[in-house]
Amino acid sequence: MKPILEPIPLGEQQTIMAFQHCQKDFVTPWHFHPQHELTYIEASVGTKFIGDYVGPYEPGELVLLRSNVPHCWRNHQQQVSDAKSLVVQWNRGVFAKAPELSPVFEMLKMASKGIIFDKKSVLPIVPQLKEITKLKGQELYLQLLTVLIKLSASPYNTLSASSFVEDLPTEYGSRMAKIHDFVGAEFHRKIYLKELADLVNMSEQSFSRFFTKMMGRSFFTFLNEYRVNAAARLLLDTESSVSQIGFECGYESPPFFFKKFNEIYQVSPAKYRKKYLLKT
Repeated sequence: MKPILEPIPLGEQQTIMAFQHCQKDFVTPWHFHPQHELTYIEASVGTKFIGDYVGPYEPGELVLLRSNVPHCWRNHQQQVSDAKSLVVQWNRGVFAKAPELSPVFEMLKMASKGIIFDKKSVLPIVPQLKEITKLKGQELYLQLLTVLIKLSASPYNTLSASSFVEDLPTEYGSRMAKIHDFVGAEFHRKIYLKELADLVNMSEQSFSRFFTKMMGRSFFTFLNEYRVNAAARLLLDTESSVSQIGFECGYESPPFFFKKFNEIYQVSPAKYRKKYLLKT
């Protein structure tokens, strides 16, 4: 996959940057950078793209990415509150490879696929993570190391099927960003392959080969995953009927929507909603 290279102003005088994002939307396009990144979602729901993974996100998620893993978070346009997150980015090699830190470096190695931590396990670490954005210099360095040590003892799962450990070329970055923007804006209607091909100045056949090579699956498989994840959020956040939600997410036939939803969540849309409501 060839995302946009995002320049991060870190160098000899500063190797760690921590900040809080608080805007109406997560606007950063699908991108990568040579720094490692830790992202905690404080508020917002939507879809996250990590390497070749696409799936929903929600408040309380903590994701660790090794350098060069392409990623972005896209919030649902229906949300009323701002999109809030805590982000820490740091250069490779800032921590010495001491034997005592081997669990940390093993965790960073796994993060080449993107890893998401167990939400309950990281709750005690969240206050320290929030404090990081207020620190500078040595205190920032030590706090980040402390957080990483604690995270290395927490349960986590990988997200992407592919690993990203080398610097990635950027010649197709603008194409992939356009594709993500187009899907986010138009997934609710029928999409034709020619539209995407024209958007990125490719033939339909070339576009199909390009997308399958980069994402590991066809465009329409990817589109279905996006639609189903969007539908899952609407099932939880609205009182619209299951059939209406299917229409809103681009499915013209309710039975086809039920089938595709079941393929991903292994449960019908109605049972998915009922299961969630029983937990709240």
